[in-house]
Amino acid sequence: MKIFPAIDLIGGKAVRLFKGDYNQMTVYNDNPEEVALDFVRSGANQIHIVDLEGAKSGETPNFDTVCRIKKTSGAFCEIGGGIRSMATVDKYLISGIDRVILGTAAVNDEAFLGEAVEKYGEKIAVGVDIKDGFVAVKGWLESSEYEAFEFCEKMRGRGVKTLICTDISKDGAMRGTNLELYRELSSRFDIDIVASGGVSNLDDVINLSKLGIYGAIIGKAYFTGAIDLARAVEVAQ
Repeated sequence: MKIFPAIDLIGGKAVRLFKGDYNQMTVYNDNPEEVALDFVRSGANQIHIVDLEGAKSGETPNFDTVCRIKKTSGAFCEIGGGIRSMATVDKYLISGIDRVILGTAAVNDEAFLGEAVEKYGEKIAVGVDIKDGFVAVKGWLESSEYEAFEFCEKMRGRGVKTLICTDISKDGAMRGTNLELYRELSSRFDIDIVASGGVSNLDDVINLSKLGIYGAIIGKAYFTGAIDLARAVEVAQ
């Protein structure tokens, strides 16, 4: 299993939200590039980046910071948050970002999703943000009409190779991850599943790894010191 330590960006700073609430934000580091270097020094070769401002606005306000993280770390970098046009997809991938994550756009704009997957293949992932069993959109502020598993099946049918599945109720709460959700996802779908939300300790990492899923995102637990990243990378392997 691959470990994806996460950097969430607002105003060029590394922050974390509690359960996706923009009013409950903690700033952990003013220098995200330094955070990325620490990830690499700890043995993590993949970095998950989210532009939280972009998730709400549909713009790319932290684009330069994202590119600096990639250049400084040299790691595999994926970016999500506000990617709702081919121009934005092109912008990130041409700039050297390794994978872009479509969220709201994958739900609301099937033509765009199809065009992106056709053009870039495995460089396109879809974020499935789950709230009360349904897919949430627009920075987790709204719920869509799609039931989570129904949507995952639809994405598989559209040729999407990687789904990043977040249980919003667990995100940033430090109360453990939703193993049952990821067990069911991994058994239902023969594509790469990345677990996100609530990975709070090494037991979570070990248990997710036993499920045989592709990857796990570690966010707040790294910044609070609850998980030693180097140890997490080690046990995941």
